[in-house]
Amino acid sequence: MTPSPAADAWSADPPSADARSAGPEDAPGSCLLAGPRQADRRLVLLHGWGADADDLLDLADALLGPEAATVGVAALRAPLPHPGGMGRQWYDLGLPGWPELPEARADLLRRLRRLGDVVPLERTVLLGFSQGAAMAIDVATSQALPLAGLIGCSGYPHPDWEPLPPATPILLTHGREDPVVPFAAGEALEERLRERGGEVELVPFAGGHGIDPVVFPAMAAFLQRAWQG
Repeated sequence: MTPSPAADAWSADPPSADARSAGPEDAPGSCLLAGPRQADRRLVLLHGWGADADDLLDLADALLGPEAATVGVAALRAPLPHPGGMGRQWYDLGLPGWPELPEARADLLRRLRRLGDVVPLERTVLLGFSQGAAMAIDVATSQALPLAGLIGCSGYPHPDWEPLPPATPILLTHGREDPVVPFAAGEALEERLRERGGEVELVPFAGGHGIDPVVFPAMAAFLQRAWQG
């Protein structure tokens, strides 16, 4: 399901330079790291269309709480500039048929596997918002990556998405009044993943296109269960 051409947004102030830095696991500027470099758990963030790598870092702080000091966070920057001149995109939503999607999938898979050389994927939770959620769910389930957990917020299924039986628990959140990615897209993701035998939960909320604080407790609890499993 195609979102309308409006920038995805999580309201986040720019991160402080002393707390976040470019990651050695990726090209300069394409990955921001927070938390300890030698952590045994990692949260990987994929931002939405029109945002940038730092967009979800404050969300990570809110979800991790005191454990932010012990969990590594990697915020990936989408590979392509947004056509509006600001922000980034995983692929251009305006091009018919989304021809950049196959390369975007391959690129994200390479980056996740590279990160997995430092912190194992089995100790990694992947979290995406909107276009980032679509990418996270697509790549993680098409390859049955052995992640500790997968969180998709306000996501949508790609038209040619063919998930394998998921190898990880999945949490979906979606606003019932979302004007950008309709709530039905979240329901479609849940239905398809359940058909494939996935352990999936959809947490709705009364709101639009975003990550409402009302779902933070469910997301934080999911993270704890994923890393304890």
